[in-house]
Amino acid sequence: MQQGVAVAAGLHRLPAVEPQAVVRVEDLTVAYGGEAALRNVTLTVREGEFVLVTGASGCGKTTLARCLNGLIPHLIPARVAGRIEVAGLNPLECEVRDMASRVGMVFQVPETQLFNLTVEEEVAFGCRNLGLPHEEVARRTDFALAGVGLEALRRRALHQLSGGEKQLTAIASVLAMQPRVMVLDEPLSSVDMHGVRRVMNVLAHLNRAMGMTVILIEHRTHQAAEFASRVLVLDKGEVVLDGGPEVLWEQGAFLASLGVRVPGETARPAVPFGHAAAKSGEVVVSVRDVQFAYRDRPVLQGVSLDVRRGEFLALVGDSGAGKTTLAHVIAGVLKPAGGTVRVNGHNGGGHNGNKVGLLLQNPIEHLFCDRVEEEIRFGPENFGWRAEDLVEETLERTNLRDVRDREVHRLSRGQQQRLSLATVLVLRPEVLILDEPTLGQDWGNLTRFMGFVKELQAGGCTVILITHDYDIAARYADRTVRLCDGRIVTQTGG
Repeated sequence: MQQGVAVAAGLHRLPAVEPQAVVRVEDLTVAYGGEAALRNVTLTVREGEFVLVTGASGCGKTTLARCLNGLIPHLIPARVAGRIEVAGLNPLECEVRDMASRVGMVFQVPETQLFNLTVEEEVAFGCRNLGLPHEEVARRTDFALAGVGLEALRRRALHQLSGGEKQLTAIASVLAMQPRVMVLDEPLSSVDMHGVRRVMNVLAHLNRAMGMTVILIEHRTHQAAEFASRVLVLDKGEVVLDGGPEVLWEQGAFLASLGVRVPGETARPAVPFGHAAAKSGEVVVSVRDVQFAYRDRPVLQGVSLDVRRGEFLALVGDSGAGKTTLAHVIAGVLKPAGGTVRVNGHNGGGHNGNKVGLLLQNPIEHLFCDRVEEEIRFGPENFGWRAEDLVEETLERTNLRDVRDREVHRLSRGQQQRLSLATVLVLRPEVLILDEPTLGQDWGNLTRFMGFVKELQAGGCTVILITHDYDIAARYADRTVRLCDGRIVTQTGG
């Protein structure tokens, strides 16, 4: 167990009981409009199990999670048939607030459930909302902070946390309410490698040392498999595989056909791409001694970097290293406090129209139209282009053709991520900056997407990819630059 994850003094293990069913789902069917997201799902989860739920993007994983705590149908409209019982309550009949103390939900994007000023206030909020006495709130807050190893950050402002620290805060805020079941929707998607290990160690501690039932929805099976006692695989709204973690290896070919990553599999290109960037080529992005700070906190400290036309550059580093800030400075979204940035011979990236495309981490920040095809058409039509061929090719490349008429808010997180990518790619930028574009993507869509990006590079597009996945960087990038504390510390390739 890593430092900060051990049981703190005064924490109590959940009462030892004979394993019994804590979740029962029978013939559950859920439909949004006329389209079924889940079809006749039946399953039982016993007390103390650690269940890994995986499957291709849009297969129904998040819909299942939202049914378990009552978000569907009380807050998210849907037609629901079948029966559900979780910790002795029926979430289809009970109010969400009544389920909150039985079923804890950690969302894929931690920012969606963090709204207090400090870590301590966030963790205490749920207990206060339950009307618990002050002393009990304090005890549970200490309990949860110790459980996830955040005691030292209890007074830290939330906006100063890294992605991994935000995710641990979200887990702690749920843990403080001491639910019998914790459901986590892709908690690893936005954290670095150190954060992944820390989050998984915390979940293993909650499950094994404290007896909490954990239901983990995750695409990153290679990092979750060793902790799970059971694996559920969904495909097109149905449970197609249910067994021990060994099924991830024994059924590798079947899982790969569904777009599920098999542990040990690496992100090899579909075809052997060459590293095409010429070391002596034209410099299209020039960064010189760039500095940037948020108030009094330095983020970039004298960064200098050249990126050449047609190069595929990967920016890697831990959360908070400065990767996203550097990307925003290059794109012209942020103005550096010192130094210079030139893109295509212009100062900064903000005056280059469609020449620089920036894909943000949160797909919702890109999307504002009602339907998928309308969203993709908006950019080209805004420039007065003939959009038909561009739209069709982009729908195909991002695997969105089958949902072209779907309302944007009814897409899964992975589908929204691909749609936001499509809105950038359809403009055929000369410089493409991608900030964690593979978050929430299943294995099939990830490899398909990376193949498309390599084809864009072969056509002369310069690509800057920000990623926590070092394997992706090694397999696809011509050069990898690692940031640490706002400085470039290593470069490989190129």
